[in-house]
Amino acid sequence: NDFVDCLTTGELKLIWDAGSTVDNWNQVRSDFPDKKIRLYGPDTDSGTFDYFTDEINGEEDRSRSDYTASADDNTLVQGIAGDGGSIGYFGYAYYVENSDKLKLLAVDSGSGCISPDTTTINDGTYSPLSRSMFIYANTASIDRPEVKNFLEFFMNEGGTLAEEVGYVALSDADYQSNIELINAK
Repeated sequence: NDFVDCLTTGELKLIWDAGSTVDNWNQVRSDFPDKKIRLYGPDTDSGTFDYFTDEINGEEDRSRSDYTASADDNTLVQGIAGDGGSIGYFGYAYYVENSDKLKLLAVDSGSGCISPDTTTINDGTYSPLSRSMFIYANTASIDRPEVKNFLEFFMNEGGTLAEEVGYVALSDADYQSNIELINAK
C-alpha cells in the first residue's frame, strides 16, 4: 500500500492478535484510509510464525486465524504485491529477493520507526522483529575432524553464503572470534 510507512508494535498486535476483529486500516489509525486490510503470513508450522507471534502478541502461536497463511513465501509475496490494502510478514530474505514488488514497513517499538536492513538487523536496533540464528556444537565433538572442519567452513564461508540467499551475515570480527574459539579447543 502507499499510505503506511511505519507501524508500532502495538498496532501490529491490534492487527494480528488472536481474536482481533480489525478489518479496516482506519481501525488501526484514524488517519489511515477507509480500506479493507488483507493479511498474509506464514502458516503455523513456521518458525517465523512462532517468532512473530511471540514477539508481537506476547505468546507463541497466538494469532488471528483469518489470514492467508502459506508455507510458500512466494505465495505470500504474490498476494501482498497484488493487493493495495494488504500487509504481511515473512523472512527478510524474501523481501530482498522481491524488493521491486513490495514496500518495506518500519516498526516502532518505542524508539522511533526503524526499517530493517543489514545494519539494523545486525546491530539489533530493528527490534523486536530481528532474531539471531545459532549453530551449536558439543565441546567434545570439536575434537572430531569432520565437526571441526564443518565449523571452520561455516565460519569462513557462512557470511558469504548467508548474503547470497538474502540473510544478514555476522560481522567479520564475530566470525573471526568464533574461529579462534574453535581452534582454542
